[in-house]
Amino acid sequence: MGRPIKFTILLYLLFSMFLHGQSPEYQRVFVDTDNFGESYLDDLRDAYSKVTNNDTLQYSILNDLSYYWHTRNLKKAIQCTEMGLQLTTLNSDTLWHGRFQITQGAILLRMEKLDSAQTVLEEAMAKVPERDLAFLNTQMGYVYERRGQLDKAAGYVLESLRLGNLFQDKKAIALAYSDLSNIFWKQSKFIKGLEYGLKAINIFEERGINDLDYDFTLYVVGNNYLMLQEYDNALKFYDHAKAIGERYGFYNNLSDIYISLVELYCSLDNYEAAEKAGKNAIKYAKLLDNNFLLMRAYLSVGKLQNLQGKYSSAIESLQESIEVATENFGDEYYLSQAYEALGKALAGNHNYREAYKAFSEYDKLKKIVFNAESDQRIALLQTEFDVAQKENTILLQQTKIRKQNTNQILSFIITGLLLFLVILGFVAIKNNRKKNVLLQLQNDEKEFLIKEIHHRVKNNLEVVSSLLSLQTAQIKDANIKDAMFQIQSRIESMSMIHQNLYHGKRLTSIGMRTYFIKLADYILDSYGARDRITMVYKMKDIELNVDIATPIGLIVNELVTNSLKYAFPGNVEGTITIELEETDSVLELRVMDNGVGFTEETEVQGTGFGTQLVKLLTQQLDGKMRLKNNKGTDIFFEFQLHKAA
Repeated sequence: MGRPIKFTILLYLLFSMFLHGQSPEYQRVFVDTDNFGESYLDDLRDAYSKVTNNDTLQYSILNDLSYYWHTRNLKKAIQCTEMGLQLTTLNSDTLWHGRFQITQGAILLRMEKLDSAQTVLEEAMAKVPERDLAFLNTQMGYVYERRGQLDKAAGYVLESLRLGNLFQDKKAIALAYSDLSNIFWKQSKFIKGLEYGLKAINIFEERGINDLDYDFTLYVVGNNYLMLQEYDNALKFYDHAKAIGERYGFYNNLSDIYISLVELYCSLDNYEAAEKAGKNAIKYAKLLDNNFLLMRAYLSVGKLQNLQGKYSSAIESLQESIEVATENFGDEYYLSQAYEALGKALAGNHNYREAYKAFSEYDKLKKIVFNAESDQRIALLQTEFDVAQKENTILLQQTKIRKQNTNQILSFIITGLLLFLVILGFVAIKNNRKKNVLLQLQNDEKEFLIKEIHHRVKNNLEVVSSLLSLQTAQIKDANIKDAMFQIQSRIESMSMIHQNLYHGKRLTSIGMRTYFIKLADYILDSYGARDRITMVYKMKDIELNVDIATPIGLIVNELVTNSLKYAFPGNVEGTITIELEETDSVLELRVMDNGVGFTEETEVQGTGFGTQLVKLLTQQLDGKMRLKNNKGTDIFFEFQLHKAA
């Protein structure tokens, strides 16, 4: 298994910050991250060697090295711990000296030095803050558990649980539940043990860290399932624990797991798998150089050999187990099992005298571990803990009730404020409605006035047109008469715009297609050309502001009039086309006819005023005009709408 990228990056950051004199933020092992490979201890050692200017960081890494080496190599673990104790003594750092002593106690416990472990843990108790005491009490609990004093062990576990709840330390709470599960398992209270074990699993999995203690808890839950004969569940938890142990090199847990797997496979009559598990249990116990695990590994193999009827081999394995235990072994629980199994092996081998001695030793040890007084103490501790838990629950409920009352008061206040705001909103809406009605009346009045103005302008223009018509009737000169007629036509084109504004929905713009149709009809009727001239309108119903529509209307009026007068001599038939298109801010106008057209030699007809008017209007709109002679006359205009506006 290679080194994961995340931890390589961590080392790089540690090294880089060391070179630049900065203090890196160390990701604590199995606290901030569990993203390590099997070589994580080597990586951690390399990182430690690069940090020299930060005592706290150096202590933290060295303490992690000390604690996690004790899962693989107890000698290296104790060396790292002694180094930490020397450094903290040299720097007079009492706090970290106490923390290293807690780690030292855990390692001494693994080395079967129970008295020494208890001594250093008691010394550390006065040096570390209360938050660290949960872990310290956990180690003290292990000391008494190894001695078979389960009642005292349970007392320390419950104190760890109290501290975990006090500081909301999920790891401490989970570890306490795990240890209670293990103690109940040893007392053969498997249902209770399973209950606490599964509680611990849930909390560990909420943390999302696969650490040594989560791994151990999976093993403990498997043990309870095994004793309840739920073999499939037991195997599932053992396999999960084994996978984590093999990933991180937790030799102590692996030996524990394989010891239990021996018993599981024996229950399933799979002696071949049980033998392999027994060999692995012994292998990992020897790798760790741990007598406690080695004693239990030989014990599991001896029990297996008893079941197989291999009594001579069983006697050898069980005697090896008892020899490893020595007189100061201190764990009467497993030692009693070893003597019980040895008695069965000796009896199976017909050595009844020695079997009787072994059974006698078993009875004596069993009375030490499982006595009524011990059971009563644990039951009392459990009762006290349950009462404390209930009191905590009551306090929590009272706190919740107070919060609920506060929330209700706040809700009433907020509801009152909301009601007040609703009333204010209602009054504001009512006032706005009155204002809106008044504004609408004012708008209607203004719209009426504007329409009335357009109506009067249109009427006035028609009066002017009528006066011109009457005056034209009195004129005999044909040229003057024609000029008067042209003026009348121009006035009529403007009158139509005001008429459209008066009748239309909009007061400032008109639809040009409708306007051009009406204008062309008027011009055709004026010249009596409706039957011979066809009008074509290529445009959408574009709406233009009156300031633009008026000059464009005059331009179209002049061009259509010119086409009728000069493009179709002799009353011939023809077509006049008007195109209008708006693209972005550009307006394009095109007026075409298919009449006789013109050439450079064509004699100029009329006064030329119409042409001048068209040019002036084009300039007014900041436009451009192009004229083509192609089978008729084609005049194209381009206007900038934003400029014209």
